[in-house]
Amino acid sequence: MRAQASSPAPLAENEVAGWFAGRLPDKLFTGPPAITADRDEILVVGDIDEPEVPADAAEGVRASARSARISRFRDETRDARIRVAREAEHLFGRKVSWGARCGGAEELFTTLGVPVMTRLRLEDRRVLDTLIDAGVARSRSEALAWCVRLVAQHQSDWITSLRQALTSVEKVRGEGPDVS
Repeated sequence: MRAQASSPAPLAENEVAGWFAGRLPDKLFTGPPAITADRDEILVVGDIDEPEVPADAAEGVRASARSARISRFRDETRDARIRVAREAEHLFGRKVSWGARCGGAEELFTTLGVPVMTRLRLEDRRVLDTLIDAGVARSRSEALAWCVRLVAQHQSDWITSLRQALTSVEKVRGEGPDVS
C-alpha cells in the first residue's frame, strides 16, 4: 500500500478496492462494491437488498420503496461508514464518498464537488453563456459541468478505452527501472 504525499499520485483502483474489500464490515453490501477513485475522492457504491413489495405493485411504489431502503441504509450504516472513511482518508489522502444501489435506483451521498480552474477563449465562453441564456445552466461553472457530463455520456466507449490505455502505461512505468 502506498502512503500518499501532499500531492497524491493516481491510485491503482484494484489496490483501493482490495483495501476496502478487507476493511468494510461484513454484509454491508450484498456483494463487492464498485470503487472509483481520482486524485481527490474515492467513491464506494454497493448493492443493497431490495425491499419486499407486492408482485403487482406499480413501478412508482417500487421506486419509492427502493429510495426509502437506500435512505434507511444510509442512516443505519453511517457510523460504520465514517470509521472506514476516516481510516481510508488518512491512508490514501483523499475524501471517501458513498452510495448505494437498490434494484434500478442508485443514490450517492457525501460526494465532492471539486472546483476546477480553466482558461477559455471567447468562442468557448459563448457556448457556456448560451447554455446559461437558454436556462440549461445557472452559471458558467454549471454549464461546463453539463458539457463534461454530455461528453462522458456520448463518448463513454472512447473514454473507457483511454482509461484502459493509461492503466497500461502506468503498469509499464511501474515495471521500468527505478531512477530515484
